[in-house]
Amino acid sequence: LPMASTTKIMTALCAVELAEPSRVISVSPKAVGVEGSSVYLYAEEELTLEQLLYALLLESANDAATAIAIALSGSVEAFADCMNDKARELGLQDTHFENPHGLDHEQHYTTAHDLALITRAALQHPILRAIVATRKTNIPLNGTQGVRTLLNHNKLLRMYDGTIGVKTGFTKRSGRCLVSAAEREGLTLIAV
Repeated sequence: LPMASTTKIMTALCAVELAEPSRVISVSPKAVGVEGSSVYLYAEEELTLEQLLYALLLESANDAATAIAIALSGSVEAFADCMNDKARELGLQDTHFENPHGLDHEQHYTTAHDLALITRAALQHPILRAIVATRKTNIPLNGTQGVRTLLNHNKLLRMYDGTIGVKTGFTKRSGRCLVSAAEREGLTLIAV
């Protein structure tokens, strides 16, 4: 099935395996104005990978996903190849990526089981575990004194004791998607 923005779990996983969170990324003009959810990045704006990951995972920013992909792999297509390589490495049989944001494409699909395996791998990275559990944070606004306030769309963080994330998603084709995880007394469970 299509997975909408839950795609961004794999985007984030690949990103932290390709670069240090402190790496400064100059936003490609090709990442500006990508359809759907956005933090309204500016061409040539400089942000760290970590700041872009917050935009990616809290605000579900498609422009951040595209900026990360182009900066780390040279193009959206090359980054999708990295995502598919990681899917094979994780032993996923029913997943294929065409982009880093999850906008609809016939060849962009997964299963609930595969998404759970992607999430398990992502949560092993302390930085990703911390980001998806964050309710609200700020990142810079194009080198000015202003900031962008990022709010996590995952209501479970406020409603369910022990929730540690992970990611919501929606397109008309996919409908509402949710990957969630909670931890209590040392046991972490993932639900897709």
